[in-house]
Amino acid sequence: MSSASALEELLHSPRLPEYAELIRQRLADEQTRREQFYSEMTDEFKTEFISGEVIMHSPARNRHLVASGHLFGLLHSWVSSSRIGLVHVEKALCVFNRNDYEPDIVFFGSDKAQRITPDTLRFPVPDFIVEIVSNSTEERDRGVKFEDYAAHGVREYWIVDPIEESLEQYILTEAGQYKLKMKSQSGEVSSVVITGFTIPVQAIFDVEANRTELAGIISPHRC
Repeated sequence: MSSASALEELLHSPRLPEYAELIRQRLADEQTRREQFYSEMTDEFKTEFISGEVIMHSPARNRHLVASGHLFGLLHSWVSSSRIGLVHVEKALCVFNRNDYEPDIVFFGSDKAQRITPDTLRFPVPDFIVEIVSNSTEERDRGVKFEDYAAHGVREYWIVDPIEESLEQYILTEAGQYKLKMKSQSGEVSSVVITGFTIPVQAIFDVEANRTELAGIISPHRC
């Protein structure tokens, strides 16, 4: 059954008032726990608040850190040199209507970046997100996060698999859903949201390919 069909069935159910009260109570309880999450969170751990639960993340494997570091370096160099916004890697708590996420890499365009100060602790919804999947995160990265990011207007979403060394690029459609633009272990990927950012997919995973690409990004802006 599709989500639209399920909602339609719920709206016509004689138990709708009962369900509505249960939902109201659930959301009120979630909000209480969310405020507690805000008051207790620290910068020592990567934590997220998803569907009323606090998610603590385990240390990442080296392949995850390599892919994240390589891609962040490329994105940061391009965005900083082009002066088109702000890029962060992990630990940026992004606030959505119901949930709070700390994506692996986020990009905020100029309009949102201007509202971010040195003391910002809760960040707005990004324009572009990258998640590096692992066994412990893949279900959420392809599930609740995939749906939530689209529902709140994250215009581009990359899912990077460091084991397969592959990249999936999703673009938000006018209908508010993600459409797969490409999935590949080779070739080039061009961002739709980050103007002019085009890199070889292997530059995310391979040290030499990353070094070559980074040099190409930096060199033209030295003059």
